[in-house]
Amino acid sequence: MKNKFLLTIFVFCAVHASNAQKETFNLTVNISGLNSSDGNLLVGVYNKKEAFLKKPIKSTIVKIENKKALVLFNNLPKGIYAVSFVHDENDNKKMDTNFIGIPKEDYGCSNNATGFMGPPKYKDAQFVLEENKTIEINL
Repeated sequence: MKNKFLLTIFVFCAVHASNAQKETFNLTVNISGLNSSDGNLLVGVYNKKEAFLKKPIKSTIVKIENKKALVLFNNLPKGIYAVSFVHDENDNKKMDTNFIGIPKEDYGCSNNATGFMGPPKYKDAQFVLEENKTIEINL
């Protein structure tokens, strides 16, 4: 009987500890100031400097209405993140650039981070997610 009681306490503590580690939050991204409502937005969330603008942990494609869009990312663990988007006006699922690599379509990052002679840096776009959060990206 004593062993069953200790086992029950152990299982309860283990389940409770694993649930605490799985605490997640929702991220809402409001994007405004787009040039048009044509096409879609390709939006990604990143949690590592090495993956920034290359391999998002979550991504989605959203419709644009009145030159604005609302994006929801649910169940993100507590951590440091950055968000980027491309306004895919011609719906070809990529960022169009000119012959020297300058983007022809709108793009943006969290914290309204911009790059100098290149793309924005992860450190400039990063933010801490430790509660449900809404961020604004304005062009």
